[in-house]
Amino acid sequence: MTRVRHTSKDIDLIARMMRAEAEGEGRLGMLMVGNVIVNRAVADCLDFREVRNIEEVIYQVQGGNFSFEAVQKGNLFYQPAREVERKLARRVVQRWRQHPSKYALWYFNPYAPCPPTWYGQPFTGQYKQHCYYEPIADTCESAYR
Repeated sequence: MTRVRHTSKDIDLIARMMRAEAEGEGRLGMLMVGNVIVNRAVADCLDFREVRNIEEVIYQVQGGNFSFEAVQKGNLFYQPAREVERKLARRVVQRWRQHPSKYALWYFNPYAPCPPTWYGQPFTGQYKQHCYYEPIADTCESAYR
């Protein structure tokens, strides 16, 4: 049983995004970024009501920009997926979840201390450079499945 339907193309997308966004944070940091991607695909609420699959999550545009900085700027996202990241991507679509990204729908690197909220959503924790945020209680039940 998997958390989200996926294809091998989706695994490559997740793998490329995890590397581009968190390669410097090691495997655990990449898993956490991948977890947020899967969380967004299964969340049927807030900013993610219109995204139903991995590709839609990766290429979602909000406020005129791609949601993920790596898609906007190119960097490592446009490099081919490597097998090490593919293995991590398979883990997150299967069942992998861990605090602080367990229920998170947002993360970012503030290059400063993590703010207590991100667009009104509560801070759940930090892993290395990334701050993670989950929906306010009772606003997104699907994020907690």
